Amino acid sequence: MMKTICAGIASAALVAAPLVPAAAQTVAVPTADNPFGIPDDIQILGKENPDTRTATAVVNGYVITGTDIDQRVALVTSASETEVSDQELERLRVQVLRNLIDETLKIQASQALEMPVSQGEVEQTYAQLATQNFGQEPEKMAEYLISIGSSPAALKRQIEGEIAWENLLRRNIMPFVNVSAEEVNDVLERLEEARGQDEYRVGEIYLSATQENRAAVLQNAQRIMEQLRQGGSFVAYARQFSEATTAVVGGDLGWIRLGQLPPALDAQLQQMQAGQLNGPIEIPGGFSIIYLINKRKVAMADPADALLSLKQIAISFAPDVTQEAAEAKVNQFADFVNNLRSCADAETARDVLGATVVSNDQIRAANLPEQLRAIILNMQIGQTTPPFGSPQEGVRVLMLCGRDDPEQIGGPNFDEIMDQIEQERINKRAQRYLRDLRNDAYIEYN
Repeated sequence: MMKTICAGIASAALVAAPLVPAAAQTVAVPTADNPFGIPDDIQILGKENPDTRTATAVVNGYVITGTDIDQRVALVTSASETEVSDQELERLRVQVLRNLIDETLKIQASQALEMPVSQGEVEQTYAQLATQNFGQEPEKMAEYLISIGSSPAALKRQIEGEIAWENLLRRNIMPFVNVSAEEVNDVLERLEEARGQDEYRVGEIYLSATQENRAAVLQNAQRIMEQLRQGGSFVAYARQFSEATTAVVGGDLGWIRLGQLPPALDAQLQQMQAGQLNGPIEIPGGFSIIYLINKRKVAMADPADALLSLKQIAISFAPDVTQEAAEAKVNQFADFVNNLRSCADAETARDVLGATVVSNDQIRAANLPEQLRAIILNMQIGQTTPPFGSPQEGVRVLMLCGRDDPEQIGGPNFDEIMDQIEQERINKRAQRYLRDLRNDAYIEYN
């Protein structure tokens, strides 16, 4: 837990709180479950909610302003498709303040070890992000950030924190993490035994919790989950809130198998479909929100990598078409499609229905919407999907005319397994390292 050095404020709160007679409190004896010996019937002297404070802070002399928080909050909320309520926004500000404190501690620790992040490194990463998101016009990213209420400086500060943390881990954690060849070979043997079983590509937002702050962390995880369900970007929320080292890559854990995650997460993954969210799930040390990105068989070819040859048959409707007329036309279209026997027959749709027919023989299954992909991968050559669309956008079907399945794969190699084990151990040590930075910090809330 972070130490809050603000004795004056604490004293004032105690003086302001009336000390009225109260029933005698139960005397609690320290135990393993209650190491501080806190009684169940405590009397609060002052404000009951420690998060109800002005959302600014001074971290070892560095001032985090309200503007810093507003601009970072804008980075998170801009990815949400729904409007964030005032109440949720205030809660989000509290969490963002915590993140900014951690970020500042990372930057300060890097500077203290005489390994500060150079401005050139920050600018290079910023330019890469701008090019990825805005192509040939990277300068538009600055305009976009300002338009959402953030700024280039806010994003660059976040980039500096991420690079500083990577540098710290590279110096203080990674050299002391060792993985033996025997450990890797054991994993490879188990992997071969599991060939053909399911494996999952998972995104995770991890929030650490202790017995003392469990309720508050759970409430925060539930709020994040609510925002994600309303359209918030998982990658954006993972980058801002996840305490795992995978936060810098949007929480992506890569491909994993059952048994590599805590049992509670394994149990949920087995029931999930690609594209689903689940959480918060309590695991040792905190809570996780997981997102199933994709699913495949261990050491087997991924069906989503298949190259498909498809024909799209589409019909359009007049702008003033009635509901009855539209339904009749859709029924006629469905009857025609059901009688098709080959891809060559699809071309007759132009003359019979006035439909448009478009062919493409280089479509990767993974690039199709999940719902369509699941249907098409279970189809035989010459079969069509059910009609989909609307009178406004047109109604269409896809016919499968060919399929080139990917070659069998050999699974992860020795180096990939070793890297995965190393990352797991680095992640655990990194959490302890950040906790130590918080414990040693001088933080004053304004």
